Amino acid sequence: MPLIPEEPQIHESAQGPRATPATGRTAPTPRPVPGPRPAAPSRPGRPGPVRPAPPVQRAPRDMAVAKPGPSGPLASAAPAQETATPQIQLIPASPEGALDAAEEAVDLLLDSGRAPGEVLVITTGEQHPWATHELSFGETSYWAQHDAGDDVFYADAAVVSRAASRPVVVVAVNGGADAAAASALPLALSQAGALLIVCGDPQRINSVLGAGV
Repeated sequence: MPLIPEEPQIHESAQGPRATPATGRTAPTPRPVPGPRPAAPSRPGRPGPVRPAPPVQRAPRDMAVAKPGPSGPLASAAPAQETATPQIQLIPASPEGALDAAEEAVDLLLDSGRAPGEVLVITTGEQHPWATHELSFGETSYWAQHDAGDDVFYADAAVVSRAASRPVVVVAVNGGADAAAASALPLALSQAGALLIVCGDPQRINSVLGAGV
């Protein structure tokens, strides 16, 4: 008989208190809530997109620098402006060294990728040896090479008005009367599509062009 009351007391005491605290502890179970509170996904969200945002703004600035890329019409307008106002480069040289300076300029142009047919060389004094040689075969043969447009063409300032426009015109102020340079330089400027290179005395050239080059 005493065994019966002891067994239920032991089983009830073991099961009773363990069940109640378990239910009581079930309420504090929200303790893991502080774990999700940091919201790890939200943290990468704030620094992640915010910091890359400035580079996104810098990218359009770079695009603005490369205006020819996005702005197709502007790129087409640029060559039109170059044709109207070609760039002018001055290479200081004495009348005796102007022709050599012009030859060096032509070599640099060809090395940089310019086609020979894009270059016209004008002399205000003594003719270039190539022109003298070709003219020995007659003017017809000489101007036929000009019309072919597949090589550098050398012309005297007196006949440059007959020459067609080319992207690059090189003028060697290697002597001659001031009137020759005064007429050749403005004409060369109008014949140059993108670039005019003048080799000679800077003071004389500036006085002829009427502006500091």
